[in-house]
Amino acid sequence: MYIKKVKEVKMELVTQEGVKDTYIQVLINRDNCGAENFAMRRFTVKPGGEIGLHNHNWEHEIFILKGKGIIKNGGKTYEVEENTAIYIPPNEPHYYKNTGETDLIFLCMIPIKN
Repeated sequence: MYIKKVKEVKMELVTQEGVKDTYIQVLINRDNCGAENFAMRRFTVKPGGEIGLHNHNWEHEIFILKGKGIIKNGGKTYEVEENTAIYIPPNEPHYYKNTGETDLIFLCMIPIKN
């Protein structure tokens, strides 16, 4: 078993191209607890911050914990806020932006590639 408080997990600035004022905490993955199937990450997007348009070969599940923002997917823009669940299928381009005045915080679960 593995139990960790969020405040005990290092918050790292995301430095990929197209990403602005966004931090990640890897809560669960193979390296920190031996998870075999899924990784759980917590993202904090500062006001005005964004994660530029990108896509992956894997699905991901998102749950908004705090704040508000927009997600663009398939040419559509969706407003999101806390207590919103989102599913993004594999290979679909998507984009996130914090449109609020407080941090946009969400969990993102992805499969672990073998």
